[in-house]
Amino acid sequence: MSINSFGHLFRVTTWGESHGPALGATVDGCPPGIDVDAELLQHWMDQRKPGQSKYTTQRREADEVEILSGVFEGKTTGTPVQLMIRNTDQRSKDYGDIAEKFRPGHADITYWLKYGIRDYRGGGRSSARETAARVAAGGLARAALAALAPDVQIRGYMTQIGPHRIDREQFDDAQISENPFFCPDATAAGNWATYLDDLRKSGNSVGAVIEVVAKGVPAGLGAPIYGKLDTDLAAAMMSINAVKGVEIGEGMNAACLTGEDNADEIFLGNDGKPMFSSNHAGGILGGISSGQDIVVRFAVKPTSSILKTRQTITKSGEATEIITKGRHDPCVGIRAVPVGEAMMACVILDHLLLNRGQIGDAGGKIG
Repeated sequence: MSINSFGHLFRVTTWGESHGPALGATVDGCPPGIDVDAELLQHWMDQRKPGQSKYTTQRREADEVEILSGVFEGKTTGTPVQLMIRNTDQRSKDYGDIAEKFRPGHADITYWLKYGIRDYRGGGRSSARETAARVAAGGLARAALAALAPDVQIRGYMTQIGPHRIDREQFDDAQISENPFFCPDATAAGNWATYLDDLRKSGNSVGAVIEVVAKGVPAGLGAPIYGKLDTDLAAAMMSINAVKGVEIGEGMNAACLTGEDNADEIFLGNDGKPMFSSNHAGGILGGISSGQDIVVRFAVKPTSSILKTRQTITKSGEATEIITKGRHDPCVGIRAVPVGEAMMACVILDHLLLNRGQIGDAGGKIG
């Protein structure tokens, strides 16, 4: 299976399966001299790990990250950083019944048609567990950003579960860490709890929308046409397991606007830097960051493994029924929030390094 890497200069390769002995990431291109240790990375791992509430899978994994190479005396050396997370709570027997069956909505059938072999224990590489490695790599990217671009701040949150959206008028950043949904609207979080609890008890699942915002990103990151910052951000978010749609800024809603409404008017601020009347562009114009907040949203489909009878076929082509047992997220979008943050960090750092290498201190000045 090829193509397990992403990034240009800051390049991440993930490896491992959901029910194998371990999974992890090999990160190449991290600058030397960055302060980092396992405890620093663990902070971000703990945001994603399973079993923290009744609204996520009850698989119990500590998700403790180990740094095997590339760090000496608490600083990166500029050589590949090897990160490993051991699997400790696999229940492969839960998947014995689906060894010959394809789960509707899952990658089982496409993996089989492409490779002629698949790891049916939890989905192997197609399992959302693969994203633990991304969060570890994202923690390393955050450490590098803290050193190279300390003004950059990345925050993700949920804006929608099923048909239920937050009220933007009630947006409170402090609420994001106060509920199990990473929800910035306290009222919505309470309603979501009731909704998801009923759904969980019925053995069903639901999708979600996550928004990730990067503040303090310097202007000039990205390049025209094939090196666009938004191209890489969209690809990064779309590569997350179960993601089916990505938007930058106004996104699909831009089709509803007129040119007059959509254009973000430009003014000169007192600090000599450009200011904008709005941010319909999501902080990116022509593939290049404008200095405004970079805003990305992505939609996560409902978890495909549900305790509901569905029609399917076996590898031999026989019609059958399937109920997927095991421990699964009723809304996998909840734990996708820290994954989206990690991918944002990796892409922003990658483009920061690309820009530094190509442009250096060059760039246009205003005034």
